[in-house]
Parts: sequence; C-alpha cells; structure tokens
Amino acid sequence: MKRILDNIISLAVVVIVLFLVIPLPLWILDFLLVLNIGLSIMILMITMTIKDALEFSIYPSLLLITTLFRLGLNVSTTRQILQYGYAGEVIANFGRLITGGNIVVGVVIFLIIVLVQMIVITKGAERVSEVAARFTLDAMPGKQMAIDADLSSGLIDEQQARIRREKIQKEADFYGAMDGATKIVKGDATMSIIITMINIIGGLILRMVFEGGDLMTVLQNSIIVTIGDGLVSQIPSLMISTATGMIVTRSVSEGSLNKDVIGQFMAQPRAIMATGTILIFLAIIPNTPTFPLLMGGVVLLGGGYVLGRRYAQEQAAAAAAEESGELAAPPEAAAPSESDYYKDINNVYSLLAVEPIEMEFGYSLIPMVDENHGGKLISRIVIFRRQYAQDMGFVFPSIRLHDSSALGTNQYVVRIKGEEVARGEILVDYYLALEPPNPLGEIDGIETIEPAYGIPSRWILPEHKEMAEIYGYNVIDPLSVMLTHLSEVVKKHAYELINRAETIQLVENLKRTSPELVEEAVPSIISYATLEKILRNLLQEGVPIKDLGTILETAVDSITQGRDIDMTTEQVRGALSRTITRRFCEDGQLRVVTLDAEMEKKIISSLTRNEQGVYLAMGPDLMQSIISQLAEHLKKFSDLAQTPVILVSQVIRGYFSRMITQFYPNVYVLSFNEITNSVQIQALGNITAETPAPRKAVGI
Repeated sequence: MKRILDNIISLAVVVIVLFLVIPLPLWILDFLLVLNIGLSIMILMITMTIKDALEFSIYPSLLLITTLFRLGLNVSTTRQILQYGYAGEVIANFGRLITGGNIVVGVVIFLIIVLVQMIVITKGAERVSEVAARFTLDAMPGKQMAIDADLSSGLIDEQQARIRREKIQKEADFYGAMDGATKIVKGDATMSIIITMINIIGGLILRMVFEGGDLMTVLQNSIIVTIGDGLVSQIPSLMISTATGMIVTRSVSEGSLNKDVIGQFMAQPRAIMATGTILIFLAIIPNTPTFPLLMGGVVLLGGGYVLGRRYAQEQAAAAAAEESGELAAPPEAAAPSESDYYKDINNVYSLLAVEPIEMEFGYSLIPMVDENHGGKLISRIVIFRRQYAQDMGFVFPSIRLHDSSALGTNQYVVRIKGEEVARGEILVDYYLALEPPNPLGEIDGIETIEPAYGIPSRWILPEHKEMAEIYGYNVIDPLSVMLTHLSEVVKKHAYELINRAETIQLVENLKRTSPELVEEAVPSIISYATLEKILRNLLQEGVPIKDLGTILETAVDSITQGRDIDMTTEQVRGALSRTITRRFCEDGQLRVVTLDAEMEKKIISSLTRNEQGVYLAMGPDLMQSIISQLAEHLKKFSDLAQTPVILVSQVIRGYFSRMITQFYPNVYVLSFNEITNSVQIQALGNITAETPAPRKAVGI
C-alpha cells in the first residue's frame, strides 16, 4: 500500500492518458469534472498565497498534468456527446445555466471566455514568462558574484552560499520551464475551440442522420450540451491560466498576494482620498450617474481619512516609543555581560576558531573595502579566486576582511590560520611607481619597496602619473598594489590552505566526469589523507592540480608498486610534464642551471633513510659550495623574464628542492622527465663538484 501511495502521481498520469481511449461511465465523468474544477481553484489559491514562486516549484509539471487531465476529460465528453447527445448532469446544468434558453447568448459568452483567455491572460503570461526566463539567466553571473563577494567578506558561510547558489539555479530552471509551460496553456485554449466546433458540427450531423427530428430542436440541444462541455473545460483552464500569470509576476513580492495588496493600498491613504474626491466631483456633473458616483466617492473619501488617521497615530506612537527608549530590549532580554557569557563552556570554544585567511587593515583603507563607499576589493578578490581556480585547479577558502585599531591607518596585514605572514603599507591618495632598471628621468615621490615582489618604488601624486609613465615607470593604483600582494601570499601559502574537506570536494567534483576512476581508487587504494599530501606537495612547488584525473591515476599506479608519498609525488610530476613545461617554458626554450655528474653522485650518496623516510644529510662544505655557485649563476637570470630553474635528475629533485628553497625560495628545481621533448634546453651555468681551495694558515 505504501508503495502505491509513493507512486500515486505516476499512476494518476497513466490513468489520465487512458482517458483518451477508454470510455467512462457518466457518474465517474461527473465526479472527474467537479474534481477538475476544484483542482484548478486550489491551484489558483496557492499561487495567490505563496510568497516566492519557488514555493510552488512543481507548477510547470503540474501545469502539464492538469492540461492533460482536461484534454482527457474533453475526449471522454466528446465521445458521449457524439454518441448519445448527452454527457452527464454537470455539463447539462452548466449549459442551461449559461445559455438561459438562448443559444446565441451561450455561444457569445463561451467565445468571450475563450478569447479573454487566449488574447489577454495566456498571451500576457507567455510574454512575462519569456522575459522572466531571459532576465533570470542574464542575471545569474551577477548574482553568483554577489554571493562570492558576501562569502569573501565573511557575511555568509559556505553553507549559506551553497543554499543561495542552489536557489539561483532553481530560479533559472523554474522560469525556463515556465517559458515552455505557457505554450501548453495557449495550445489548450486553441484545442478547446477546435473540440467545441467538432462537437457542434459532429453532434448535429449524427443526430440528424441517425435520429432525425426538427433541425432547430437538434441544433439547440447540441449547442447547449457543447457549450456546457466547453465551459466545464474552459473555467478550470481560465483559472489555471490566471494562476500561471500570477506565479510568473511574483518577482518583487514580500508576502502573499492578499497581504501585499491590502498592505500597499492601505499605505496610500492620500491616493484613496483623492480618488474619492474626484468621484464626488464627477457626480456633480449633469447627465452622470449621480448616486453611484456619490456613494463610491463618499466611501473612498471616508476610508482614506480613517486610514490616514490610523497611519499618523502609528507613526507618532513609533516616534514616541523611540524617544522614550521603549524600543530598546527589556532588561530580561538584554545581552549578558562578558563574564556571564563565558561562564558557559560552550561559548569559550567559539574563541578557538581560526580563519584560513584573513586580512586586517587600518582605518584609511576601509573605503577601498567597503562596497557601500565604492570599494572594489571584494569584487577583485572574487575575480582572482575564479582565475586562480581555473589556473591551479584549487579554490582557496573565503578571506575574512575586517579593520583593526592595532594597525596604522595605512597598514594592512595578511594572516594564514591566525598567524601573520605578510604586511604592507599603502597611501590611498597616491600611485605606486615601480622603478625601471634605467629610468629616463627622476620623479618626485616617497621612496618605498613594493610589498609583493620587493621592487624599489615611489609613491607619487596623481598629477605625476603621466610623467612617470613617460620616464618608464610602471604605475599602479593602491588597490592593485594591495590585491597583488594578497594574491602572491595566497599563491605562496596555497598548500597550507588545502585540507581534507577540500580534497573530498575535489574528488566529488571529479566523480561527475570519471566516476569509475574515483570508485576504484578512493579510498580503497589511496586514502584521502594520502591524496591530500600529494596535492599539498604539488601546490607547494607551484604545480597546478587541475588535471586531478591524471594525478589520481598516476598516484594509484605508484602506490600499488609500493612507493612512498615523496616518490609518488615525483611520478605525478612526470605525468604532468606538459603542465610543468608550459608553466616555466618561454617561446619553446628553457634556460636552466644544471648539476654535473659528480655533484649528483655526491648528493645521492648524502641521501639517508630512517624510520620517518628518506632525507638529505649533506655536509656543510658541499652545501656551501652549491649555494655559492648557485648565487653566481642566478645573476644570469636577472635580465631574463623567466623564473630561475635548476635541472636535476628525478632521484634527487624533491630533496634538492627542499634544500634550495631554504636559501632561494623563488628558485624552482625540475627534473629531466618533467620537460617535454619539444622544448630546447639552454644551460646558463653548471654547478660542479670542485673542492674549494684550502684556506691558508695565518701566523700571529
């Protein structure tokens, strides 16, 4: 029984389709016609009482079902009319009620109802649905950016953002479906006229041929039954059409239609009184219906006066309450003191929350952040997050923005997991001019260091901007300076921001395109914890993780062969060779510093294994030799746009990279199998295993 109830709608649709071919007894037909009228009234009432169109999101499908229901009943009644000239008490009584014994009146009223539905209600609802669908789709990107902005500023959390995104998607789907559903209503009205003509002509012919009789009597009976059938069908159809118009025009409602209409009319007592005055004036004019106009004018004038008095009293009471402090919370509802609040141990735990990324700024920088004052930092962060996700395949978490009285008015601080990782200072009313290697001239300004890349710069006045550009300076506005610094900090610390939840989210996203791979690999072969460490290793060295399918496949193959996480990471990097090459290669050439064979042998011999794994245990003399030689070779990259790269074998790449990063964090270490064959490698220098000359002893 429960299974039948769970599928009652599906069964009902099947039964409705059967109406088209199976004759129905008259008593069942009468019941279904009444049910159709009651269902249409219910739908109309629902559309007028809902606050949001999505509260009745099933309406497009329901519209199709009710239309099919009416058409099924139309076919059944047409069969009865053509065969017997009678289709039950409901249709007969409606026909007599409307015609009143005059078939011409009945036909005219029926045609008016059909034309009103087709030309006014259905056509209007169709146009509104079409426009609503188009504008809803066009507004989706802006709404998504607004959600991202609120999420970045901390106004909402991830769950609230997800709910709002789902609502936007549902709105787009709903209005898109309504755009097509209104075509069904229009077709239903057209079909009603066709069925009516078939009933009149077919019934007349059949009655005259098979039963004989007076032409006028047969015509009158046939038209009465047909008009009754058409009205029994068109009245529910008219209500459904009206409901369609109601639901697609509820774009700015804040409550139910009844509440909105009454509230908004009652809020305009002056307009009501003015209307009453005009009606009274019209009643004075000769040859006008004096009594109806005068009565209507007096009612509206009196009603507007009463509403105006009530509105004024409410405003006065509200103002008095505000002045006397009555609007303040009562003592028993006042917020508890800080000591009372933290008596509850659960409230103490709220102090332990750590934001993944947060940015504090001084008072002078607030206008750059506050959107109400034209601040564009939040929208720029949204754009950066999208671009970074497209480039690196990782969506970094929301950035919490807030001011701090502990900072200078022009200072800002970036924190990762509660700890400061970067600090800067900008002058809001100035521009930052980055000094070129050989400027054509000097420009007046306040000397400083660009915070993101450490380039010598000057803060210059806006009137000096054009001259600075002529001299070869790269001039940047203050907002771009702060955003560039923030973006570089996020890129540098992205590996710290990826966590278990984000790893699971990335895997779930991959499941949409490669469900078999995910089902086979995670977590049966590779755990989320292991995958998280591999992704963190890649992000730490600036390798995009966008191709998660390749990463997962390679990691599974490597782990099944018994390799540890470090070696698995190296295997994954090899599989991402095209990605790594594109990131560091320029115009088909890659300029590198290499190690000679003897130096690589010494580094390999320095690898030591313990319980925690393999690490590089290099002597201080060998390390000093490598660092000093590398310092000389890095000078050759100063005139090149390319990032300094050291090319080594795959065996030592990871360990050598961790050592070099301690001294030169902006130098990247790549292995030969990470470079595609199409790239031309040019060695700018070679680090050799030469033994440094011994120091001479100095006597005293």
